[in-house]
Amino acid sequence: MSAASGRFGIRIGEALVAGGPPGTAAEPEVAIGELDGPFGTAFATLLGDQTKGHSKVLSLLNTDVMVRPPTLCVSKVTVENERYTNILMGTVQYATSMGVLDAVRSGDLPRDKVDDLGIIVSVWLNPSVATIEKLDHKILFDIHRKATALAIHKAMTYQPTIDWLLENQDKVIHKYFEKGLKGEI
Repeated sequence: MSAASGRFGIRIGEALVAGGPPGTAAEPEVAIGELDGPFGTAFATLLGDQTKGHSKVLSLLNTDVMVRPPTLCVSKVTVENERYTNILMGTVQYATSMGVLDAVRSGDLPRDKVDDLGIIVSVWLNPSVATIEKLDHKILFDIHRKATALAIHKAMTYQPTIDWLLENQDKVIHKYFEKGLKGEI
């Protein structure tokens, strides 16, 4: 809650968890806010504004068990084939749900606010997963679960702080910028 306004406001966070086999990295971006204000309007608009290739779905533990706070999964990648869809709306959606509940259990999300808050998770799932014959769904699940919980933690604790960013601004180099400088892209 913001001390000045007494409102929760909107919290933003992201996380990158890699280290598994190719294609299993997760990089969710989250927005967390109260459902009875502008955030709730954005949440409802996204849910109702379906776009071919970029479906937005509620995060479910199973086909009809929605998590709390209500969480909307939005794919960062255009969904173009059935296998990718099944992995995204199966393993990754389930991992996202579990990561949300982990964040409640750890105290990052206040348990007494789970009916008042909503979460929008912009989900990164590498398109290459659709071509991996023996995809390890357990590793994919674990990575996406951890990344979701971490992104929520970072949102709720305002990480990274502005002090850290200013101190490390010239030490952190974007990996794709670095690849570009090396002529690798």
